[in-house]
Amino acid sequence: MLQKSASVSLITDTRAMSIYDNGSELHARRRFLTQLVIGGGGLLLLPSWAVASQRLQAVRSSANKENSRFVFDLEAPLDYKMFTLEHPHRVVLDLPRTQLVPGVSARVPDGSVVQRVRFGVQNGYDLRVVLDVSGPVEPRVLLLPPAEGTASYRLVVDIPHRSVPVMTQAPAQAPAKAVSDSSTSAPQQSSAFRDLVIAIDAGHGGRDPGAIGPAGTREKDVVLAISRRLRDLIAAERGLTPLMIRDSDIFIPLRERTNIARRNGADLFISVHADAFHNRSARGASVYCLSTRGASSEAARWLAERENAADLVGGVSIAHQDEVVASVLLDLAQTKTLENSLDLGDRVLRRLGYVAHLHKSEVQQAGFIVLRSPDIPSILVESAFISNPAEERRLRTAAYQQQVAEAILKGIHSYYAARAPSGTRYAMA
Repeated sequence: MLQKSASVSLITDTRAMSIYDNGSELHARRRFLTQLVIGGGGLLLLPSWAVASQRLQAVRSSANKENSRFVFDLEAPLDYKMFTLEHPHRVVLDLPRTQLVPGVSARVPDGSVVQRVRFGVQNGYDLRVVLDVSGPVEPRVLLLPPAEGTASYRLVVDIPHRSVPVMTQAPAQAPAKAVSDSSTSAPQQSSAFRDLVIAIDAGHGGRDPGAIGPAGTREKDVVLAISRRLRDLIAAERGLTPLMIRDSDIFIPLRERTNIARRNGADLFISVHADAFHNRSARGASVYCLSTRGASSEAARWLAERENAADLVGGVSIAHQDEVVASVLLDLAQTKTLENSLDLGDRVLRRLGYVAHLHKSEVQQAGFIVLRSPDIPSILVESAFISNPAEERRLRTAAYQQQVAEAILKGIHSYYAARAPSGTRYAMA
C-alpha cells in the first residue's frame, strides 16, 4: 500500500460525518452508539466550504500487542486526508483549517512502531500531523462523533505493529456498510426527560445457593435482601428507576442477566454478592470491575458472533459491518465503559468503607461474566465474607443490609454528580 521513492499513497478517502438526532432513541447512550456506527460505516462527503475553522484540542495514545492508537479530539467533523511516505517511513495526517491548541502534544506509547509525532502548519491555516514510523505500515482511520457527555469529535488512527510489504499500487478498500434504520430503532420516550435505569442483580438464586456460611446462611438469600433494600432506596429517588434482575428465589443464567439489563435500557449494572474463602478469618467488603483480559475475550466472542447479533452494542446491530469497523467500535465502547465502571466502583467502595471493613482498599478487576457488557458500566459488590462467622451474623441483620444498600446508593449519587447524562431527570435535579 506504499509507493516507491518519495511518492505518496493515499490510503483513506477524505470523508466527513453527517450526524442526526431524531429524538426517538431509548436514551443518550444508545443514540451515541447509533451515531458511532453510522460514523464508522456511512460517512458522507461534505464540500470544503462546509467545514468551519476549528482546533485540535487533545491527542490521546495507547498501544497493545497488535497496534498503536492515536485519538485526535476535534471541535467539528472535517475533510481529513491520510497518506504514507517513504525514505524515511511516515504516516501523514492533513487536517484542513485546523489550529493546534497551545500546549497540545502527542505521547508515543511504549512498544509502538511510531517513533515520534510532529506537528506543522500548511498554507497558513492547515494542520499537518506527521508520525515517524520504523517501517512500512498500513494505518486505518475512522472519524467518530462525540461520546456521551463530551463535545469533541474523534479522529481515530490505528497503526498496526506488523510491517507490510511495499507495493507499487495501493489496493482499493471496500467501504464499510451503513447500518439500516431498522437496526437502530428504539421505543419512543413518553416525556422530554427520562429516568436513569439502575439494574440490580442479586447474585445466584434458585438451584444455585451461592456460598453457604458456617451457620448455614445462604448467599442467595442475604444478597436478595440487600438488593431489595437498594431497590426501595433507588425507587424513592427522583430521576432514578430500579430494575431488579431477579426479585424472587429463581435461577437466571449469567449472560441472561446482562441481556435483561440491556433489553430494559439499563444505565448501570450492579451485581450484589457475598464473598467466601476457606480461611474463615478473611473479612471485609470488595468491589470488582471487568479485567482488561475479560474485556478482550468478550470483544472477540461478540465479533465472532456478529453475523447473528441483533442487539450487540447499545441496541445497534453490527451484523453487516466490516470487521475492522466493528472491532474499533467495540474497542472504543469497551474502553469508555471500563473507565466509567472503575470510577463507579471506586465511589461505591469508598462509601462501603464507612460502614464495613474493606477487604481490598482498591477496586479489583476480574473476568466475571456479569460484568462483560460493553456498553453498560458494571460493578460487582462483595458485601462481606459469609464464610467469616462474625460477618455472616452481620449479613443476616437488617441494619447491615440497609447500610450496604445505602452505601451503594451514595456511590451512585457521587458517580452521577460528576457525569449525569443530558436529557435525564437526574441531570435536571
